[in-house]
Amino acid sequence: MTSKLDTDQLREAVKAILEQAKTKQRKFTETIELQIGLKNYDPQKDKRFTGSIRLPNPTKAKFSVMVLGDAAHVDQATALGLPSLDVEAMKKFKKNKKIVKKLCKSHNAFVASDTLLRQIPRLLGPTPNKLGKFPSLVTHNDDLTKKIHELACTVKFQLKKVLCLGVAVGHVNLTEDEIVENIVLSINFLVSLLKKRWQNVKSLYIKSSMGSPHSIY
Repeated sequence: MTSKLDTDQLREAVKAILEQAKTKQRKFTETIELQIGLKNYDPQKDKRFTGSIRLPNPTKAKFSVMVLGDAAHVDQATALGLPSLDVEAMKKFKKNKKIVKKLCKSHNAFVASDTLLRQIPRLLGPTPNKLGKFPSLVTHNDDLTKKIHELACTVKFQLKKVLCLGVAVGHVNLTEDEIVENIVLSINFLVSLLKKRWQNVKSLYIKSSMGSPHSIY
C-alpha cells in the first residue's frame, strides 16, 4: 500500500519543514499536520468512517489530558500533577453546553475511570462525543502515565460533512525519521479506512503550525 507514496518526496517535505522551523524559531513547539483531500466520496450517502491508530511517536509536544475519575484516580492524577474532576465537580456543570465545550477545548484528551465512563453522558451531556473528546477508559490496573503517553501518540480519523481532514502527526522536535514513520503509518491506516483505498485520495499535504504546506501526493 505504500507504493503510492513517494518516500523521497515525503523526506524532502519533512526536511523543508524542519529547516523552516529552525530558521524561524517560535515561542512554542510547532505541530506537524497532515492535510488530506478526498475524492469520489459522498459524505451524505457513503458510510462516514472513523478510526484511530497509535503511532510510535507523540503527535504533539505538549499534550494535555484531564482525568475524570473516582477518588483513587483523582488522587493519582493530583500526585502526577494532572488536572482532574470527580463526579461532584462534573455535576456542577449541569450539562451546560457552553461550559462543557470550553472544558473540552481546553484539553487534548480525557480519560475516565471504568466505574464512571457510563455516567459521562448523563453528567456532561452529548458535547464531549460531538467534539470527538469522549474519554478513554482507564482502570486501576492501568499505569496513568503510560496511558497518557499512548493517547499523545494516537491519531483519530473521522470523516464529517466535508471531504478534507486534518490531523496532527508529529512536531518539529522529533527527528526526521520519527516524523516520516508517523506520517507513513497514518496515511496507510487512513487508506485502509477508505472504500476505494488510494482511488479516494485526491491530495496529501503536510505543514507545520506556522509553515507553508508541502505536497506529498
